[in-house]
Amino acid sequence: MASYDDIFAAPMEDTAPRQNLSKEEYAAKKKAERDAVYALADSTAAEVVSNGELFRIYLDLQAHFDRYSATNTLLIMAQNGDATQLRDYDGWADKGVQVQKKERGLSLLEPGDSYTTEDGKTGTYYDVKKVFDISQTNARHRQQPSVHYDERILLAALIAKRPVPIEMVDELNTGAVYDHDQGKIFVRRGMEAPDIFRSVSLALARAELAGQAETYQPEKAAFQSYCVSYMLGRKYGIDVSAYRFEPLPEFLRGAEPQEIRRELTEIRDTMNTMSGRMARAMEQAKSQKERVR
Repeated sequence: MASYDDIFAAPMEDTAPRQNLSKEEYAAKKKAERDAVYALADSTAAEVVSNGELFRIYLDLQAHFDRYSATNTLLIMAQNGDATQLRDYDGWADKGVQVQKKERGLSLLEPGDSYTTEDGKTGTYYDVKKVFDISQTNARHRQQPSVHYDERILLAALIAKRPVPIEMVDELNTGAVYDHDQGKIFVRRGMEAPDIFRSVSLALARAELAGQAETYQPEKAAFQSYCVSYMLGRKYGIDVSAYRFEPLPEFLRGAEPQEIRRELTEIRDTMNTMSGRMARAMEQAKSQKERVR
């Protein structure tokens, strides 16, 4: 006989309260929830840029949760910095996994309905969504197997469909450099694969940022690309122990929380642009290899 006992263990988020509230009261309640979550994101953003080690922890989380927005990554850090796998209640149920009783979900923001402002611009309402880490479920946490990439394939993927040309040179003070005036990246010959990845990812990130910016700001782009290079290294198993985030730049430490979140979003989006391009290139290389067989 099938058992349906598990349906009674589902956390009660909104159903009961809404029955007792008017439409206006319910809307006010939801707004208060959103305001509280945004306030948490803002306070965490301010805290993150006050300390280089905290900033590194944020980047580690963003590299791991690369599909999550910068704001949601800040919220994950604030509520459970040890999280590794997140799903909502139904998402875990679809996997045959049950959330443990009395577990409190993490509050994240999920895009909802769109709206039009008085000046004709389109905006998006965000709703508060509860998610749970695997540690809050009855699933056994399994250590994710380490993925080892072929160095040649990884480096080829890094420079696939690059935004600017790359030129090899015999002498260069650093491993690679993006020359904004020439719109070109110069790379020193003879480096080992990890050094190539670190230096070229840094230069490529600067080229990406230069292509996106209305006004190119070298100091800001230098730090942002450094963060992107670090996260790509974390994502693809490159040694990033030499990266340092202390002191953090003044433009970040002196910014308002919403501006900090915008800066973090730009870093995250640049990383995703590059890692997405790499993933497609590696998938194509894998398909070609399989066809040859």
